Amino acid sequence: MAINKDIGLPPSWTVATIEQVTLPISTIDPKGNPESRFCYLDISGIDNSTNKIVENKSYLGSDAPSRARQIVRTGDILFSTVRTYLKNIAKVPNRFDGEVASTGFSVLRPASGVNSDFLFYQTLTPSFLNPLADLQRGSSYPAVRDQDVREQFVPIAPRNEQHRIVAKIEELFSELDKGIENLKTAREQLKVYRQALLKHAFEGKLTVQWRKENKDKLETAEELLKRIQIERVECYQGELAAWEARGKQGDKPKAPKKLPSADAEELAEMPDLPAGWAWTRLGNTNVEVSDGPFGSNLKSSDYVDNGVRVIRLENIGALKFIGEKESFVTDVKYESLKRHTVSSGDIIFSSFITENIRVALLPPSVSRAINKADCFCIRFSGQTLRNVYAVMFLSTRNVYKQLESLVHGVGRPRVNTTQLKHVLVPVCGAAEQKAIIAAIESRLSEVDQLDQTISSSLHQAEALRQSILKRAFSGRLVPQDPGDEPASALLARIKAEKAARAAENESAKRTRKRA
Repeated sequence: MAINKDIGLPPSWTVATIEQVTLPISTIDPKGNPESRFCYLDISGIDNSTNKIVENKSYLGSDAPSRARQIVRTGDILFSTVRTYLKNIAKVPNRFDGEVASTGFSVLRPASGVNSDFLFYQTLTPSFLNPLADLQRGSSYPAVRDQDVREQFVPIAPRNEQHRIVAKIEELFSELDKGIENLKTAREQLKVYRQALLKHAFEGKLTVQWRKENKDKLETAEELLKRIQIERVECYQGELAAWEARGKQGDKPKAPKKLPSADAEELAEMPDLPAGWAWTRLGNTNVEVSDGPFGSNLKSSDYVDNGVRVIRLENIGALKFIGEKESFVTDVKYESLKRHTVSSGDIIFSSFITENIRVALLPPSVSRAINKADCFCIRFSGQTLRNVYAVMFLSTRNVYKQLESLVHGVGRPRVNTTQLKHVLVPVCGAAEQKAIIAAIESRLSEVDQLDQTISSSLHQAEALRQSILKRAFSGRLVPQDPGDEPASALLARIKAEKAARAAENESAKRTRKRA
C-alpha cells in the first residue's frame, strides 16, 4: 500500500519506496568459517519498548543457526518481518558493525544522503506499520516478506532538513522520556507502598488502635486455633453425612489431614505477631486447595466461543481478576469436569512463581466456571478465616519468600498444592480481620486511583510521541529552508549511484568469469 502522494507534503519533499532509498545487503554462510566466532542478532534480542538491541548470541561458524545470514553495518535498521505490529525494530550500533543478523529481519541500509535515524523513526509510525499488518501471511507465525517491506512508500525530506527533523525529534523525545521515566518510577513506588501496606497489615500494625478500642472482641491464639479445628471437623462431618444421604455415591470425603506445626526455625523467619494472633499452616485451616484438569482432560481443541467459563493464567493479576480475556467450554464438556468448578468468592492462585505472586478473588460475575491445572482454587468454609483476608495475605512478599525455596523449574518455576498448603498464615479474630480488610481497602483504593492516573499519563505520552512523528514526516515539525537541495534531486542521485554500482559489480563478475 503506497502513501498518497497528495498528502500535502512541502514542495521540496518527495515520496519513495524503501527499495529506492536503501542499499543491497551482503549475505554470508558462517559455516564456511567453522572456527570463527561471531555475534548473532535475532528478533528475541530486541526490546520493543525501547527499540534497542539488548541481547545477542555468540556462535562459532560451525554452530551457526540456519537463519544467520545477513551481514549488518552501523546504522542499519533491523525490521522484524514477523508480527510487525509488535514493533521489534532497532538500529545497529557501532559494536555490532560487521556482525550477522537473522533472515527474520528486513535489513534496511540507508543510501548516501538518507539519514539513518530519519528512516528509523518512520518505521515506528502507524502509517508505515499498518499497511504491513494487512500483508502478513500465516496464522501461527504471521509474517511479511522482505520485499513487502521494501515496497512501502515513505516521505523523503531534503538531506539537510532530515538532520534538522531528527535533531528536533530527539530533543522532544528526550523531554518525553524523562517524563515517562518519572511516571514509571512513581508506579514502582506504588508497588513498594502496596507491599509495605500489606506487610504492616499482617503484622497487626494497621489495627493497633482498633485493638485498644475493642478489647472485648479480642481472642487468644489458643481459642482461634481450637475453633479452626472444630470448624474443620464439623465441615468434614457435614460432607460425610451428605455423601451417606446420596447413598454413598461418588468418592467418600477424606478426613482432614493435620499438617505438622511450624518449628522454632520456621517461626524465627516470620515477623512477630500481636498477642492473640497465631501462625498456622494454610492446610490446617478449614480450606480446600485444588487444581484444575490435567493433560487430555482439557485440550486447546475443547475451547469454544461461548459456554462455561474457563479460568486461565491470563485472568489472574496481582490481587486483580482480569475478566476481559475469556475462554469457554461447552456444557457437555463441563459436565465431565464439574468437580473442578469454581465460582464467586473462590481464590484463584497461579502455580507459577516468578517475580511476584499472582492471586485474585473471583468476582460475583463468575457464577460457574472451571479452572485450568495451573490455576489453583482456594476455598474456605467456616467463619474463622475470611477469604478476602486470605487473598490479601497470599499476595504478600512473605508468601513469595516462603514458596521461593520450594519452586521447581528454571524457566517457569512452579509450586504444587501440597507446598501451598504448607504456607504459614497469620490468623487473628474475625472482627479484627474485618478491620484489617477495611483498612487495606481504603488505602488501596487511593493507590489504584493514582495508578490509573499514571496509566492514563503513559498512554497520553505515547500518543504525544506518535503526534511528534506524524508532524515530523508531514513536514510540520521544523521549518523548510528554500536553499536546501530538493529531495527529488537526492533521489535521482541515489538512483544514479546505485546504477553505477550495479554496473561495476556486473563488470567485476564478467572479469572474474573470464579469469
